[in-house]
Amino acid sequence: MKTTQPNLVQLGKFLSMVLRHRPEVIDIQPDPQGWVDIDVLLTQCHTHGKPIDRPILEAIVATNNKKRYTISEDGRRIRAHQGHSIPVELGYEPIMPPNILYHGTAVQHVEGILQKGLLRQKRHHVHLSADQQTAEKVGIRHGRLAMFHVDAGRMQVDGHVFFCSPNGVWLTDHVPADYLKLV
Repeated sequence: MKTTQPNLVQLGKFLSMVLRHRPEVIDIQPDPQGWVDIDVLLTQCHTHGKPIDRPILEAIVATNNKKRYTISEDGRRIRAHQGHSIPVELGYEPIMPPNILYHGTAVQHVEGILQKGLLRQKRHHVHLSADQQTAEKVGIRHGRLAMFHVDAGRMQVDGHVFFCSPNGVWLTDHVPADYLKLV
């Protein structure tokens, strides 16, 4: 008898949705820092038709290509590193960014970005990458790729604040258009 392996990518997307955007879908409530008790999460996932056990959860965390999640040091809680549209305070400390950061997007967004800059939209921050390859992977998901260099060093000197999540995503509130160069 052949056993079916869980689709870790699909389950990871589901976890991303409930941990970052819609916890109410499975009746969970993250704490103010975005942490959710793992036992509660797993019970609620199962109750709502997503049978995830601890080994599957750990496999999702370990294999997620974006390293999107972290489990607390005591192993009892989980949260997403960034990208929340729900209110959370992740507690990241401001840090000096590299001089240049990158933002990949779709060509159809270029005109608006050149006018208004990079906006956080419904999320807490604008997401930037330290290397062009990562930004390309992010941008290509949205359509034909357009790449921006972000003059993060000049932004920081001008008073803009940056954070870096544990998985290497650079975060800031807004990137005004005059700090952007389309490449």
